[in-house]
Amino acid sequence: MTGIRRKGRIAALRVLYEFDCTEHELEEILTRLASEKNVPSKAVDFASELIRGILDNKDKLDSTIRLFAPAFPVEQLANIDRNILRIAIFEIMLNKTPFKAAINEAVELAKTFGSEASPKFVNGVLGSVVTTLAKQKEKSERKE
Repeated sequence: MTGIRRKGRIAALRVLYEFDCTEHELEEILTRLASEKNVPSKAVDFASELIRGILDNKDKLDSTIRLFAPAFPVEQLANIDRNILRIAIFEIMLNKTPFKAAINEAVELAKTFGSEASPKFVNGVLGSVVTTLAKQKEKSERKE
């Protein structure tokens, strides 16, 4: 049985993917997908929180991707990979999801929805993000 948060991430990924590919309205996409896929209301709420947060922080998220995957222009990344990274980095930034859990969930999404190379790519980028954040946190704790 898939958990509520995973269902929410899947719904968010599907909505972000369709939003990037079409001119459909976000709420319309989420409502339709929730109905078609029988997504529980708590998962829809979580998906909505992720989607709003990602769109509100898109520039910061994309800058983070550019920093940790400089050889892969964000605009040229596969739509699925880009949105998986945005979801995971947003969750990491919120600091409500343990780093390892955010990475694991992103890799699982990449295995399910991405290409053969997606899981390794997503894992590598997110591993670098988390390592850097951990070092920054450690430095700031030493200064205090």
